[in-house]
Amino acid sequence: MRQYETIVCDVQDGVAQLGFNRPDMLNAMNRLMMDEIIDALEFITGDKQVSVAVITGSGRAFMAGADIKEYSRQTPDEFRSFQGKGRRLYALIEGAEIPFIAAVNGFALGGGFEIALACDFIVAAASAKMGLPEVHLGLIPGGGGAQRLLLRIGLGRAKEMLLLGQAYEAAKMLEWGVVHAVAEDGSLEEMTNALAEKLKRRPRQAVKAIKGMLTPSAIEAAFESRLDREGAAVAALFHTAEARKLIQEFVEKNK
Repeated sequence: MRQYETIVCDVQDGVAQLGFNRPDMLNAMNRLMMDEIIDALEFITGDKQVSVAVITGSGRAFMAGADIKEYSRQTPDEFRSFQGKGRRLYALIEGAEIPFIAAVNGFALGGGFEIALACDFIVAAASAKMGLPEVHLGLIPGGGGAQRLLLRIGLGRAKEMLLLGQAYEAAKMLEWGVVHAVAEDGSLEEMTNALAEKLKRRPRQAVKAIKGMLTPSAIEAAFESRLDREGAAVAALFHTAEARKLIQEFVEKNK
């Protein structure tokens, strides 16, 4: 287990667990916490023994956005640095070769919701609430939350969430396609671990290729270009030892 002040990070049997740990502040993210999250993400994504990662929070919140007290005191240079590091944080999750699961245990607001949106899967407790409330402060999401939300739920619903700035229940987020599954309170960890175990067994090279094809920047390319990329990826995978072995095992099993 790596030692941090505001988060916990551990790897067990190929599954990384990253937990936000400022429960008295609803895990609101200050500059120290952002630096520690980035450090942990760099460790997780650089460890070839890790096959899947889970992000969650301690206490009543996943993460209730930025630490507004500290945020309000930032100089222009500090603000630019904070925003730049935020983009780095989300990019590390979104661009990782391995799947990331956001286990949303409570409030996921502002930057906390942006972190969840950067993950490949969102599993939420039934009592969890999510939203982008920046409009109430005369602001907008600064880390790409609006763009990632748009890709998940479309223009109309994205405008609703952004302009109203409300917190939405997990059931509504499931209905809108933001959340992949809702767990009864008390069973979030069990549901998340089951998903992590399934993902851990998927061939790493294929997972990497799938994630590479489906990044926001990749899906904005021209359709023919995306087809070419997909074709090149499957051709490269077909000739790997891992794919040949799995194909042969399938053939033998189904004789």
